[in-house]
Amino acid sequence: MVLIDLKGKSAMADTMIVASGRSHRHVGAIADHLLRTLKDQGLGKAKVEGLPHCDWVLIDAGDVIVHLFRPEVRTFYNIEKIWAVDSAHRMVRD
Repeated sequence: MVLIDLKGKSAMADTMIVASGRSHRHVGAIADHLLRTLKDQGLGKAKVEGLPHCDWVLIDAGDVIVHLFRPEVRTFYNIEKIWAVDSAHRMVRD
């Protein structure tokens, strides 16, 4: 998992999280769990794209945007490189 600080880089959000699931089903399950947690915390108005196929699921929770990928799709789109992530602006968690 990579956390990208967008403050000063983008007006759309303050933080972007990029994470991977092992399969379509795993990505969908992570997305479902995250959406339930957001709802339980009173943030249930998150916008979601990509759930039917679960190759790449985007969850826009306002100040935080979450990208969930299957590994091959994450490698192909390389979101971290697009946002020029360097070690000073990210946190990697396994």
